[in-house]
Formats: sequence, C-alpha cells, structure tokens
Amino acid sequence: MPQIQIPSPLRQYSGKQASINVPAKTVGEALAGLVSQHPDLKRHLYNDEGKLRTFVNVYVNDEDMRYLQKEATELKDGDTISIVPSIAGGGTI
Repeated sequence: MPQIQIPSPLRQYSGKQASINVPAKTVGEALAGLVSQHPDLKRHLYNDEGKLRTFVNVYVNDEDMRYLQKEATELKDGDTISIVPSIAGGGTI
C-alpha cells in the first residue's frame, strides 16, 4: 500500500499524522483517498476547479510526478508519495 508523507504545515489537517497509508493504483487515487479521509486537506491541495494547486509539488519515490505521468502515475506497494508545498516570500536583510 502506498504511503503519503504529510508536510508539517498540513499535519493539522490530517489528524497530526506525518504519514498516511492509502490503498491506490495511481497518484490521483491516492490523493483522492487522502482527502476523503481528511477533507480539510482538500482546500490546501486543490483549487476550486478540482485541479492540484500549482504550488503543491508531489513526488513519487523522490521523482516529481509532473515528469512522470502526473496524477495517472501508477503506484506499487511500498511507494512513497511526498507532498511538498512551495514556500515563497521573505524580505531583504
């Protein structure tokens, strides 16, 4: 079963869990299973049109899914999915 790694800023929406096992055959199914278990995550991962937000990066075993088959990327038992939200901002020193 694939495991989804939840980044620290989103753990408050996943019951404080750092990782969640979700039965799925594709990345899209895994993310859908994640948000069905933890609906508060949906607004942080998806826009109003149901598309993955542009600032949310998803990796499968350290490979960016955008360079694989995106949400159609197939998963196998033991795969790790990492959600990495982009961080921007800051100021001048």
